[in-house]
Amino acid sequence: MKLTILGTGSATPSLERGSSSYIVTADRSTVLVDIGPAVVKRLIEYGFSIEDIDVIALTHFHVDHTADLASFLFACNYGVPPREKPLLIVGGKGIHKFYRGLKGVYPWIQPKSYGLTVRSLPRSSIRVGGLTMKTAHVTHNPESTAFRLEAGASLVFSGDTDYSKNLARLASTADLLVVDCSCPERKIKGHLNLALLDRLVREAKPKRVILSHLYPDWEDFRGVLHPPYLLGEDGLEVEF
Repeated sequence: MKLTILGTGSATPSLERGSSSYIVTADRSTVLVDIGPAVVKRLIEYGFSIEDIDVIALTHFHVDHTADLASFLFACNYGVPPREKPLLIVGGKGIHKFYRGLKGVYPWIQPKSYGLTVRSLPRSSIRVGGLTMKTAHVTHNPESTAFRLEAGASLVFSGDTDYSKNLARLASTADLLVVDCSCPERKIKGHLNLALLDRLVREAKPKRVILSHLYPDWEDFRGVLHPPYLLGEDGLEVEF
């Protein structure tokens, strides 16, 4: 299993950090987790194409996590050549309504040459190739969903979230947890800081933790992050 971090930023525009987005490749499957502004361009910058993506997993519907979905689907129809491989989009409660709304604004994203499945996974699991995807509702938006991907190793994405027992259970003993830690000290409603993340990690006991969805507060952070914590960076690759 390989993780490529496309972006570690937040809703605050930054030249250093793109919108939080991640690619997981494992067992003949490639999953894109969240697709905020400029993520389609980031795919190309890091050596991926639109055709490579088998699954798009949306942790929630905020703009910084979904804005480039229309661009992606538009390119599937009008790229050279147009996409032919099936695509699966998964998310939490309301994903079908969200997709219908997107088509209402951008009718050109309706698939022309490939099969598209949109599926709600509020509290369930599916198999994608040799990859198992499990989900749990987390504390941010009504549709907010954390994802656990397993293919021998286990990788969990929190999406945006406050402290959540559901997330602690989903991330239990995971090999890697990629987690929203928006600020080191300041508390933003619906997001974790280091104090709340410490509580979560004590309960879940993941082997490694990468902090993401980072606000500018981190630029002034003078503390030290101890294992298992690592501050996320755009372009970071992890194989396990």
